[in-house]
Amino acid sequence: MKPAFWARRAHKWIGLIIGVQALLWMISGVYMTVISLDIIHGDHLAHTHSEPLYPGASRLGQAELATRYPGITSLRIKRLLAREVYEVRQGGKTLLIDAASGKQVSPLKEATVLELAKATYQGDAKVDRAEWVTRAPQEVATRPVPMWAVHFADRGRTTLYFSPDTGELLARRHSLWRWFDFLWMFHIMDYEARSDVNNTLLRVAAATGLVFALCGMWLLFYSFQRRVRQ
Repeated sequence: MKPAFWARRAHKWIGLIIGVQALLWMISGVYMTVISLDIIHGDHLAHTHSEPLYPGASRLGQAELATRYPGITSLRIKRLLAREVYEVRQGGKTLLIDAASGKQVSPLKEATVLELAKATYQGDAKVDRAEWVTRAPQEVATRPVPMWAVHFADRGRTTLYFSPDTGELLARRHSLWRWFDFLWMFHIMDYEARSDVNNTLLRVAAATGLVFALCGMWLLFYSFQRRVRQ
């Protein structure tokens, strides 16, 4: 049989196999270029504010702090809502200590986290609920647990994740981000972790797509050559 016969058959069957994935690549690619990454990251929904410290505030001295909490490897002072706290690291754990009284304030209670979430959130919606998370969902799979998840009753179903140990905003999640993550999964063909852009399935699909394109190019030149000869 002529090479054109096999090229046409390969082009047809590869097109049927790879066509759906190629369509998914295009759809996900369009979404990623149309929606700004700043919006996807949720920068417009939540901001962390670095408020200045009070110069004349009463604070526990570092020597006294070291006596009460031995084994400190790092220390910094910051504001947590209306109070100043020491963020203390002891080996592998992190504590928040009230800078004035020296009392431990972490892990943060639900009421404190709700107040922190309201201060961080930039929208007008009310809090729907707060959730203590011990098993991270897919959308924050790389974040350390346990954590607090505060859900807001807005159109984007915004969720803010906070560390109970430091009060840090760990992640902002909303509907546009979740759609991005869903389409990203199809774009890179990593259906588990959604992060491996060098997985075997993607390599096979890309190589198959290349063969599809090369067959099409060969058939295009072949058809032109036949017309010239005729």
